[in-house]
Amino acid sequence: MNDEQRNVMASGRGFIAALDQSGGSTPKALKLYGISEDAYHNDDQMFDLIHQMRERLMSSPSFTGDKILATILFEQTMDRAINGEDTAAFLWKQKHIVPFVKVDQGLADAENGVQLMKPMTKLDSLLERAVNKGIFGTKMRSFIQEPNEDGIHAIVDQQFDCAHKIAERGLMPIIEPEVSIKSPDKPRADRLLVEKLKSKLDELPDDGQVMLKLTLPDENDLYSPLIEHPRVLRVVALSGGYTLAESCTILAECHHLIASFSRALTEGLTIDQSDAEFDEKLKENIDEIYTASLT
Repeated sequence: MNDEQRNVMASGRGFIAALDQSGGSTPKALKLYGISEDAYHNDDQMFDLIHQMRERLMSSPSFTGDKILATILFEQTMDRAINGEDTAAFLWKQKHIVPFVKVDQGLADAENGVQLMKPMTKLDSLLERAVNKGIFGTKMRSFIQEPNEDGIHAIVDQQFDCAHKIAERGLMPIIEPEVSIKSPDKPRADRLLVEKLKSKLDELPDDGQVMLKLTLPDENDLYSPLIEHPRVLRVVALSGGYTLAESCTILAECHHLIASFSRALTEGLTIDQSDAEFDEKLKENIDEIYTASLT
């Protein structure tokens, strides 16, 4: 593991840019960017278009390590290039931004109010490629729809089992058990999740460490026990469907919690903007998220 990158993630001032939309979420991301579904006819064309959007974003002047600590990449983005250079190398060498990669293969059907991750059949080969490309860590997402204790326990157990395999390869795992902002009792789901996460963290060995990516909480500083836990490198927050303004308002009330936003980061960015207009709007979004991440 790169010690300089670890120090950035442990104590750097800034936030994480999540650019890891996969097949299921890419059409919506493209539509918000101004590219309708009739502009492509298969997955290859769709992924080419989303990579062009990501390349434009990551190569923009405002997209730098001054305020962005890390970027979470989709697997295909990791395997492609930015300005002729491997994406991970470009991010670290040109922008001083730590590269992560999404490793889950989507969600299973709902059971006990949650969606576990599908079996990760290609995890070993993906981790090997990630190590070879200079990736620092990984991210994997589960989804909690209801405050079901059995379901939440199953999600956290699965996440930590996978995190152990990832850590054995020298990579930093980001555990992301997202709680739906439409949950019938989101505050209770948040609290159940924190209790289970704390229990699993207490079981980790002294040299074990993970990162956590959690939905913005309804209760200010709910995640403080996790942020302060010695087995946690950093706790970051996902926007989960809130607008940029809503996300930053909630985030600013949660001390030492930083953003890992996707849709909120790219809000208002469109294909028909000039490069100057695009970068100006991107800078506005980055500045707003950065400021909210400093509290």
